Amino acid sequence: MTDTAMIDPTARPSGTGCAECEATGSWWLHLRRCAACGHIGCCDDSLGRHGTAHWRETGHAVEQSFEPGEDWFWDYRVDAFVDGPRLADPQSRPDAQTVPGPAERVPADWTAQLEASRG
Repeated sequence: MTDTAMIDPTARPSGTGCAECEATGSWWLHLRRCAACGHIGCCDDSLGRHGTAHWRETGHAVEQSFEPGEDWFWDYRVDAFVDGPRLADPQSRPDAQTVPGPAERVPADWTAQLEASRG
């Protein structure tokens, strides 16, 4: 069961890509959406790990996948999948957006960069 105070079904996504990666010109692997405010951040397999950083900075503990065809929620407080309501549209990044993305910023050695970032 999810603490519904952590979810605002009316909060719209902050954009179609990771807000911090967009601001710095970086790239991401997969996207996550804050269920409280709509912030779009990148997943923990991305270089920036901005979804988790958003939780640590704001206390907004519940996120939802922002990938096409995925509707799962994750609660950082219990480190587990949880249930949640349908959030405001759009439900995911655009289908045409590449993974990783955005295509024009993904380096040729992106897999090596991700491996190196994992230590």
